[in-house]
Amino acid sequence: METCLRLKGNYMIKQVLFALLILTSMACNGQQVFEKIAEVPQGASHQDIVDLAAKVVPSPNQLLWHNHEFIAFIHFGPNTFSRREWGNGKEDPASFNPVGMDTDQWCRLMKAAGMSKVIITVKHHDGFCLWQTRYTKHSVASTPWRDGKGDVLRDLSISCRKYDLKLGVYLSPADLYQMEASDGLYGNESKYSSRTIPRAVDGRPFKDKRTFTYNVDDYNEYFMNQLFELLTEYGPIHEVWFDGAHPKRKGGQQYIRREWYEFVHKLAPQAVIFGGSDIRWCGNEGGKTREAEWNVLPMNAAMEVWKDKTAIDIGSDQMLKGAAYLYYLPAEVNTSIRHGWFYRDDNKQNVRTPDDVFDIYERAVGGNAVFLLNIPPNRQGLFSKRDADCLIEVGKRIKAVYGNRIPVKSTVKAVLDGNPKTYWQAEGLTGQIEAFMNKPYLVNRFVLQEELAGHGQRIAEHALDAWVDGCWQQVASGKTVGFKKILRFSPVKTNRLRLRIIKSRAEATVSEISVHYYDEPPKAVRVSTNSNGKVVLEAASGGFSWKNHGSADQSQKIVYTLDGSVPAKDSSVYTVPLDLPNGGLLKACTIVGDKKGSIVTRTMGYPRNDWKLMSVDSYPNERHVGQFAFDGKANTYWLGKDTVDRTHYIAIDSGSEKVIGGFSYLAPKGWKRGVGIVEHYRFEVSRDGENWEIASEGKFGNILNDPSLRTVHFDKKFNARYFRFVALKAVKDNPWLGVAEIEIFAE
Repeated sequence: METCLRLKGNYMIKQVLFALLILTSMACNGQQVFEKIAEVPQGASHQDIVDLAAKVVPSPNQLLWHNHEFIAFIHFGPNTFSRREWGNGKEDPASFNPVGMDTDQWCRLMKAAGMSKVIITVKHHDGFCLWQTRYTKHSVASTPWRDGKGDVLRDLSISCRKYDLKLGVYLSPADLYQMEASDGLYGNESKYSSRTIPRAVDGRPFKDKRTFTYNVDDYNEYFMNQLFELLTEYGPIHEVWFDGAHPKRKGGQQYIRREWYEFVHKLAPQAVIFGGSDIRWCGNEGGKTREAEWNVLPMNAAMEVWKDKTAIDIGSDQMLKGAAYLYYLPAEVNTSIRHGWFYRDDNKQNVRTPDDVFDIYERAVGGNAVFLLNIPPNRQGLFSKRDADCLIEVGKRIKAVYGNRIPVKSTVKAVLDGNPKTYWQAEGLTGQIEAFMNKPYLVNRFVLQEELAGHGQRIAEHALDAWVDGCWQQVASGKTVGFKKILRFSPVKTNRLRLRIIKSRAEATVSEISVHYYDEPPKAVRVSTNSNGKVVLEAASGGFSWKNHGSADQSQKIVYTLDGSVPAKDSSVYTVPLDLPNGGLLKACTIVGDKKGSIVTRTMGYPRNDWKLMSVDSYPNERHVGQFAFDGKANTYWLGKDTVDRTHYIAIDSGSEKVIGGFSYLAPKGWKRGVGIVEHYRFEVSRDGENWEIASEGKFGNILNDPSLRTVHFDKKFNARYFRFVALKAVKDNPWLGVAEIEIFAE
């Protein structure tokens, strides 16, 4: 069924829209849809708004974006060489010298992982540019790399065409170089005036002769000049990524985002804008997804600049109350394969396991989002082996699981024909589809998709039943569907499945279903310490596969090593808690038959059973005392409150003098997002508890959006008995600072 009429445009007059609503209803018998945006008619009831939300559909570009599913992020620049997460804008361009850079290697591995697009940080917050820009010398042109003639973006664009990958660019609105330079343009309080974009540069003419006139200040002109370069000389560009981070501000600088978005759509009509008018951030950078991810969201003004939302519910029927506009704005799930966005080192920087990445893939792609995985090149300009191995393994799993369908039949032919334009539609707000197999199969994955292009997102709740022992048994359930939902459940042997639509905003449509089996590897090992300071290893239970089981598979065993080698079948078998008086590098995995689970690598700290609290600067009550920072429980934490002229710290006596080469910090999970999370820290050590020496001072990059365990390795080792963790600043300048768990280790 083809849609009769689609209302286009981002700016609508209320009276015109209301008339069109009546017209399309008459012309299409109630099947009208609104592309990307619908204005809510004056006087509309809450139910009218919910009904309207079911008729807002993606633009053609947004629909193509949905189809990409799994894409790559590349963070590369001076931070790669300085080992910083965020630069300061004062970096010497000469530090950037990736002598072995091979973008073909990047693209081969991305393709092997099953990715279809790559977005590269052509300018991060430090302001350094990875292409031969005309508008600043703070770029690859001022580096020793290829005698200043190299162009990272040029190389990548050529490799993308070679390996059939789409290309996107991340251009940071924040620019610390332009803030810090004496002649910098950011926040220089220049006047707005009518100017021609792009600004002509002697000796560097553009092949694209178009010019545009905008009312801009110096920095917005600079930013749009660079957008012109990127979108006309390296294309086609399919995604433009605008970050919302502000490491520093100056001069009241404002961004003319609406003009940027308009400019991008003129220069790259095929591109979607992340952080703008097309795609939104999912709300975290740890790979987490919402159970109900709605694409149509309420806004208060036409083309309102979307503000990042981190709440669990941002698009339910309840959230639509009082909306003035409804926007189709789907989510992108961004996270990194490593701890941190930039490469730091091969041995000490944590790399996600294939189990972890594949799990995020299933939750993101199978949760109505696109999965954007960052793979940072190393200082040679290559993907490191651990990253490469993970990508290859994840690609194999995606192909093995979702490239192979269990053969099914259904009385509803449209959901099995592989054509996204054909679909089944429920007769009311509920309905069901049955799928049959010619013999019993072991299954544990069910995929379904809504027909978004002509009907929008409608399903609010659904469930899956399997025919077992002569009756229907529910095996999985979910909330929203959208472009794609992957239902994951414990393996069940059956020859019949039934999808039930339980709740929907309008008559639900399903364009495709498929059934799969994932032969899961053994569970990963969970590492903890007991009250005696000994290390406990256990196979992880819980999660989707063991949801209804009291414990993990008893046939599995855990093997481990302490010498840095890869654990194998003949490695030490874990039987009792390990006594590691000096900590050390632990590697462990589970083995079941011939299968081996992902290898967990953990730098173990010294036992903490002899530790004593020396002092803390403050604590609010007995629920957040200092001892909770080293009690081995992630859900308890010390909390101190920031006040003027006070050093905020926790000091600990480790019981005896020892070699200290680093520490780890786990942020508290407070009652509100960000409360207690330390961003800037200082770590001090002492032999006598009175005279202190600074061992490390720095910043936990991106810890608000990804509050995972952070590990810091010192430049040198110290002999000390006492240590003090000093909280210099909390995220978002929150007055509360805290520690859930802190450890020290030798290496």
